[in-house]
Amino acid sequence: MTPAVSILLPVFNARATLAACLRSVERQLEERWECVIVDDGSSDGTLALARAFAARDSRFRVVATAHSGLVTALNTGLDRCRAPLVARMDADDVMHRARLGVQIAALSAPGLAAVGSHVRLFPRRTLRDGWRAYEQWLNGIDSAQQVRDEAYIECPVVHPTLMIRRDVLAALRYRDCGWPEDYDLVLRLLGAGHEVGVVPRRLLAWRDSAARLSRTSSTYALDRLTACKAAFLADQFLAGVDTYVLWGHGGTGRALRRALVAHGKRPSHVVEVHPGRLGQTIHGAPVVAPEALRTITGRPVVVSVAGAGPRRQIREALTTMGFHETRDFVCAA
Repeated sequence: MTPAVSILLPVFNARATLAACLRSVERQLEERWECVIVDDGSSDGTLALARAFAARDSRFRVVATAHSGLVTALNTGLDRCRAPLVARMDADDVMHRARLGVQIAALSAPGLAAVGSHVRLFPRRTLRDGWRAYEQWLNGIDSAQQVRDEAYIECPVVHPTLMIRRDVLAALRYRDCGWPEDYDLVLRLLGAGHEVGVVPRRLLAWRDSAARLSRTSSTYALDRLTACKAAFLADQFLAGVDTYVLWGHGGTGRALRRALVAHGKRPSHVVEVHPGRLGQTIHGAPVVAPEALRTITGRPVVVSVAGAGPRRQIREALTTMGFHETRDFVCAA
């Protein structure tokens, strides 16, 4: 029987957490799955553990490769996925038993190419405030429109919650650009006109640990995230223009401005609310009050401020002035 969904699971030296992950797959209420486990040259017994699960349940399929890195492992596994839908999973996470069934049902809606879900980070006792805030932000996104609105803040969909149509993923594949491959994929999906939804349920227990790639790899460092955002902003929202209006010039705005300069994009004006900065210039761009935007026409606005509260206020102000989000302005943290 052709499975309804292929679970794409790259693993590398994950023996300590893999069994719990695979048990959560076994417990799925939706039973029409296959799990393609790609062992990326592990040396800690991960491969033997994966093969033990496959020996008792043929829906687990194990692919052993030499160590080549995450992106290669993902593409290797994708080539072996047979179902029309592909669900990403990581070896240190645990999926809710309803996950596959709920997301398959969500993708029956017309127009969606992929769906994610809300998450619960664990273990809670060691969770830092920054990760709690990130979890809260992620779990506030519950529609395809919000995914678009929030796309340049951070990756709006947690990768191991993503379920995507196989033909769409096969056309894009994964790539290594020196920044997070998951964020790169989501921004390419949106840039190609695909809609990415979110199931507003916590369908994944997302493990926080000192060993996670987002903590240990320079690919996931803040400057690489900024470089990723700038590249896609330049190619998509700012395509066809050399200048834009930058709202905010704190640390977040400054970093994004520098990254956009590398793509030939420079602010024509900088919007600030601090009265002491009005009338000054920043790298040749005059500093103006928000009200000045009523007379600055034809230039896209990039809002680059930290904090959900300030962004909400700026969104409300721009909307009141007749600006439309994703068409006339975007928020980019």
